Amino acid sequence: MTKQAKAVGGREKRVGRSNQAQFAFPNGWGGRRKGAGPKPRGARPGVSHRARAPLAARFPVEVTMRVKPGLPSLRGLREHAALRAAIVAGCERAGFRLVHYSVQSNHLHLIVEGSCRNGLSRGLQGLAIRMARALNRLWRRLGSVFADRYHDRILRSPREVWNALRYVLNNARKHGAWSSRTRTDALSSSAWFDGWRERSPEPAESSPTARARTWLLRVGWRFHGLISIVATPVPAPPGHGANSRVIET
Repeated sequence: MTKQAKAVGGREKRVGRSNQAQFAFPNGWGGRRKGAGPKPRGARPGVSHRARAPLAARFPVEVTMRVKPGLPSLRGLREHAALRAAIVAGCERAGFRLVHYSVQSNHLHLIVEGSCRNGLSRGLQGLAIRMARALNRLWRRLGSVFADRYHDRILRSPREVWNALRYVLNNARKHGAWSSRTRTDALSSSAWFDGWRERSPEPAESSPTARARTWLLRVGWRFHGLISIVATPVPAPPGHGANSRVIET
């Protein structure tokens, strides 16, 4: 294209197509490529920022939330009391229900339901804020409590829900924090779970969590049988339906 000269404010300004040179990057350096960009940092790096799968209201979700390194254990009686009060207050809101939980030393496992992806995210964010404030009051500190991302896994089948229930409610056995063969973990919602093989649940009216509404979490998982309180939980295969999302507390 022929360049033109234009008078602008008494001076000439040349306009035309840019002839910027194109450079080749030797040895794969520079340019757009797989794996480029800043890498995750922190004590547990490697969390993906990829777009999350859409969530249908009929599917429950298993969630893991981790606290930042250097904080006291969450399995203290005072810590659990603070967390339980926050759970009671935040377990149910529009588009979100927390149905089961277990508390470990540096993380929590949750089984939740959401009307959609946004409803689930807002519910988890509100719950995390309540729990962080309760723990900070107890510890007399300021600052964030939870890591900036949580992991989730959508449970799409009765078998996946059955495995998730066993994994979450018996998780303390996996970590060696609970060994009783006649009682369920006291730092969880397992006392109100109505699917144990060896015991009956506590009255539902006293439960700190919301009641399940999805068919999979109410009925579907039962096709695979009741769960033993002494069963050793088996985690899902790495990356099996898992995802992560930034959460601010």
